[in-house]
Amino acid sequence: MSNLLYTVAVILVIFWAIGFFAYSAGSIIHILLVIAVVAVLLRLIQGRNV
Repeated sequence: MSNLLYTVAVILVIFWAIGFFAYSAGSIIHILLVIAVVAVLLRLIQGRNV
């Protein structure tokens, strides 16, 4: 499960970078970046509790 979460976060960051430099995807790319950051933060918090 944790590997899947990291994979999704990395994919979202890559999409954000592509959209940021291409200027074609608009503001939805920034929403994807926020989702990726939240996913990583949740994993870090859950990892410390377990």
